[in-house]
Amino acid sequence: MEGYTNANDISAVVAADKAHVWHHLSQHKGYETPDVDPRIIVEGKGLRVWDARGKEFIDAVSGAVWTVNVGYGRESIANAVRDTLLKMNYFAGVGGSIPGALFAEKLISKMPGMSRVYYSNSGSEANEKVYKMVRQIAHKHHGGKKWKILYRERDYHGTTIGALATSGQAERAIQYGPYPDGFVMVPHCLEYRKQWDVENYGERAADAIEEVILREGADTIGALVLEPVTAGGGVITPPVGYWERVQEICKKYNILLHIDEVVCGVGRTGTWFGYQHYGIKPDFVTMAKGVASGYAAISCTVTTEAVFDMFKDAGDHLSYFRDISTFGGCTAGPAAALENMRIIEDEGLLDNTLKMGARVIDNLNALMEKHKVIGDVRGKGLFCGAELVADRVTKEPMDEKKVAAVVAACNAQGVIIGMTNRSIPGLNNTLCLSPALIATADDIDQITGAIDNALTTVFG
Repeated sequence: MEGYTNANDISAVVAADKAHVWHHLSQHKGYETPDVDPRIIVEGKGLRVWDARGKEFIDAVSGAVWTVNVGYGRESIANAVRDTLLKMNYFAGVGGSIPGALFAEKLISKMPGMSRVYYSNSGSEANEKVYKMVRQIAHKHHGGKKWKILYRERDYHGTTIGALATSGQAERAIQYGPYPDGFVMVPHCLEYRKQWDVENYGERAADAIEEVILREGADTIGALVLEPVTAGGGVITPPVGYWERVQEICKKYNILLHIDEVVCGVGRTGTWFGYQHYGIKPDFVTMAKGVASGYAAISCTVTTEAVFDMFKDAGDHLSYFRDISTFGGCTAGPAAALENMRIIEDEGLLDNTLKMGARVIDNLNALMEKHKVIGDVRGKGLFCGAELVADRVTKEPMDEKKVAAVVAACNAQGVIIGMTNRSIPGLNNTLCLSPALIATADDIDQITGAIDNALTTVFG
């Protein structure tokens, strides 16, 4: 079309991007410099991507935000989406679809104890659905009480105003308030930066939740939302005894347990869901990123049948869940998700994730022996982090700019890694790794080798 940029003219594409696209999480002031351009990725295959200049990278963070679990260039997923859209692309979620029914059935088969799937199109939205359900349950079954929702320091649950009200990461939430009432923070459970000098730290960190419940009033608390492994808050794996005690507390006070699997879900930690490592029996599970590996937009809010039944009342015309997600009715998401799950099963990617995740941890531990700036290594499956410190004895966090310099030095070697950033004041000091579940031993060694070189470059 005359007057429009040809997609094959990369320099013109870059110019169009700089002129018209508002990028996520980006300060655009720097792009006013003529020779500074946003990163534009034009192709991907497996773990590799290529930018507009033709440079090849190994992507160690699955699309920068822990999403492309089965890797790039999956023709079978693209074909499944195409075929589905040609037959029936969309009908509002008040009705059903073939892929929607089949994926819900498949998903529930991987989640013993769960029963119902509510579709929407982002992790933030999936979590918002739970918050609305909890509030409606409070009105319908608890006389308006039990409306408060507890969330954990350092956890993150989304970018909408409601979800940000449960952000345990101050830098994510700053400048967007005031927030709605009824969202209350409980302490984090990072043993490396433990708040209590006790032997049974996991139980003590969980007991801190009970202390908040008693302070607020147990009859006001409807739900507790937690990530099974804290993601953007520093890749925090739960300490021994934590989850057992958390569940005891929720049962004791009749508090619904909401597990946010937006990052950990669908294989990232080596099980279908992160909570399955810890024997957790949730009331709600939310998921998004890896559900379709980024090939289509989809998120799911999954509940038990007991939760579902609380919205059944033919005598009350307002008793049903009065909510709609427009693009929760798009068939592309569940079609892609079905094929995504088939790939994980048929290619044995859960086992591969456990094996390669162990290799990442082993390699990072070896780097910790070599580089004194690594204070702690932690992770589960192919979801790993290395916290950088200025002093191992005092655990003084490494300056965020120096951590960013390590990321940049890896990038210069053609390896894209992540870091905690714009999250926790003074504690944006963890390198983050989450390569696709198809990663090989050579891929892992290349990624950690780049980190080794980068640490040497930045710190000597």
